[in-house]
Amino acid sequence: MARAPGAARVAAESTGSRLERRSFTLVFGLLCTVAIVLLMAPTVIVVVTSFTSGFSLKFPPPGWSWRWYLALWNESPEILDAFVLSLKVAAIATSVSIVLAVAAALAIARRRETWARLVESLFLSPLMLPTLALGLALLMLFNLAGTGLSFGTLVVGHVAITAPYVFRTTAASLLQLDASLLESARSLGASPVHAFRTVTLPLISRGIAAGAFIGFMYSFDNVAVSLFLLDARSEVLPIRMWHIIESNLDVRAAAVSGVLIAATLVMMIVMERLAGISRHLR
Repeated sequence: MARAPGAARVAAESTGSRLERRSFTLVFGLLCTVAIVLLMAPTVIVVVTSFTSGFSLKFPPPGWSWRWYLALWNESPEILDAFVLSLKVAAIATSVSIVLAVAAALAIARRRETWARLVESLFLSPLMLPTLALGLALLMLFNLAGTGLSFGTLVVGHVAITAPYVFRTTAASLLQLDASLLESARSLGASPVHAFRTVTLPLISRGIAAGAFIGFMYSFDNVAVSLFLLDARSEVLPIRMWHIIESNLDVRAAAVSGVLIAATLVMMIVMERLAGISRHLR
């Protein structure tokens, strides 16, 4: 029996739709593959180069050796000092950011007034500014205030760039919080402080942890703000690596990168298990 014209048209449209979906999937998958390769290739090259037996950054390596990782521990006190300073700055800045950002999020996350949105925009403004412009602005501010540059000014600059991340994830957690839980705690006689400690804080702790992790990593790896706010006696790890690469392409820079990449992957896995970072970035 001959197929009706309408049925034939529907079948043709269905076939065309399937072909269109398949072609879109193929092209999109190809573009994603190319993007992933372009993003991952520099990291892979750096890690592979860090195991070279040669005395310069060269890919592919002429041979394989752990010598440059051993040199980091045994022959690089200046790199270790820079690492410790970066760790200290990032830890202090993240701790201060947690206090400020959580307090700000509790105050304005659930409010819809105009002033609350203005304060939120002000708190998140460092994310919208180029870090070079922010670093230069902070340098000019400290010079006008006559404070000069010190470890304290460096920490203040890093607080400015880490607090917005903690605020954003904490505010997202607060918006997902069921308000009836707090009302129940209050109706049972819990004080605001007790209700926060026993109800609110446990429920938003994963959001705080996610923001703290992102802020810590951003502070530890920051170059622009540190470049403007470092004093002559201090040198954080990213600036030290920059100087090493700029002067003689020392292979120790690749070894440091390998250590940081491995540490970052481990920390990401741990934080995803504990805090579920991906859920708070949606």
